[in-house]
Amino acid sequence: MGTSNLSAYDPGSIPNAGNMKFGIVVADWNADVTTALLDGAIRTLEKHGATEENIVVKHVPGSFELTLGAQFLAEYDDLDAVICLGCVIQGETPHFTFICQGVAQGITQLNLDYNIPFIFGVLTTGTKQQAIDRAGGKHGNKGDEAAVSAIKMAALQRSMEK
Repeated sequence: MGTSNLSAYDPGSIPNAGNMKFGIVVADWNADVTTALLDGAIRTLEKHGATEENIVVKHVPGSFELTLGAQFLAEYDDLDAVICLGCVIQGETPHFTFICQGVAQGITQLNLDYNIPFIFGVLTTGTKQQAIDRAGGKHGNKGDEAAVSAIKMAALQRSMEK
């Protein structure tokens, strides 16, 4: 089974994000990868109408801290969605599994506890090269995919509030 391009989507299917406000929390661990994810997310949000002043970016030390950083963003700013960007690479110990499970569970819990979408934009790869390939490399950019998901979920929520 091949890997799809994380940056491939139908631009016509994306709602206008001009009146939406987004938070992005990005892990500084594996910064070369997470910076590329952040660049992709911002570029995609702006491509679909989000303005620079309506994109709030905060940094946390690592992927495990994404959950609390995302909660802080949701509590201290009026956002339509929060995008969580990180990169966890498999090592020789079970640390990878614990971090990935904790972050996935934490972001899921935030989606249930708050009335806005929290987007899982965390790469969980076996190697550094696999992460690079998914952060603007041959498989596209997970940051693009996360931004598209944020716009679509924020628009879905707004459609239900009418």
